Amino acid sequence: MKKMAALFSLVLFTSCFQPERNCQDFRTGTYEFESFINGELVTSQFIRNDSIEVEKFMGNTDTASVRWINDCEYILKNMNPQGMAEEKPIHIKILTTTNDGYTFEYGLVGNPKKAKGKVRRVVKD
Repeated sequence: MKKMAALFSLVLFTSCFQPERNCQDFRTGTYEFESFINGELVTSQFIRNDSIEVEKFMGNTDTASVRWINDCEYILKNMNPQGMAEEKPIHIKILTTTNDGYTFEYGLVGNPKKAKGKVRRVVKD
């Protein structure tokens, strides 16, 4: 019976655990995002204020509008798309936060396929 009570307590405790999400802390600032493209680690840097995000990646600069859905989710829409692929907005959902960054899930709006990434804060505005 003691084992059953201990197991129940463990399940109850872990099911109530919520990861930290202080999303408001990340509405503005300068960030870095690392990803692998064709087996090579590449870094992009972006600056975000509440409604605009400017990204620098491999010598190119892109500007996107930011529309917050709630405290932890927003839509990025390229302001100067160079083709059909860049016209599609991207939905971003912050999953967890730390003092210096956050983990997020992203994908094209309307597409069920999602990917995950981590962002590190470089400068807090």
